[in-house]
Amino acid sequence: MKSALIVQGGWSGHQPKEVAELLAGVLREEQFEVEVSDTLDAFLDAEKLLRTDLIVPVWTMGQITKEQLTPLLEAVRNGTGIAGCHGGMGDSFRNETEYQFMVGGQWVAHPGGDGIRYTVRIKEPNDPLVQGMKDFEVVSEQYYMHVDPGIRVLAVTDFGDTEMPVAWTKTYGQGKVYYNSLGHQADIVAMPETLEMMRRGMVWAAK
Repeated sequence: MKSALIVQGGWSGHQPKEVAELLAGVLREEQFEVEVSDTLDAFLDAEKLLRTDLIVPVWTMGQITKEQLTPLLEAVRNGTGIAGCHGGMGDSFRNETEYQFMVGGQWVAHPGGDGIRYTVRIKEPNDPLVQGMKDFEVVSEQYYMHVDPGIRVLAVTDFGDTEMPVAWTKTYGQGKVYYNSLGHQADIVAMPETLEMMRRGMVWAAK
């Protein structure tokens, strides 16, 4: 049985507890042993992180200490997978550029706020992480992000003539990284399309 650590907290507007519960449910369906923590001190045990197959951060903004961040980065560099969504992974710890480099992107803005209707387009239809999925509409925040040009883009959305990545994979050392910008609140994570993308992404990232 594979192991997963979900660490939830930060800005409450993203409903971290509810999102963590949804993602934990998906992982348990996939036969993961899941631990959910509400403190960044969960990252202090470096040896435990190295034994963990998957880390799922659900922590928007906030601050993380060097003592908490270093074991997290080292675990992923050494093969522990990491996967997450929306601000819970893509807008965490705004001062920590190495964390952002690991993720492969960082939130910049969501023009128009919540309630924007937009289309998510599948970019790599033959990739197993999105294979068989069709383009779909979302009514939520539309994330405009700074992104690493080295990411493998799975799905996109459009800002005028600009094609913006929505979901991607990359590596950080030996660790596999999956990110999906959808998921402003639990109802968006619970959408069948979002939940299926997260299911595949989390399973893929786990070592």
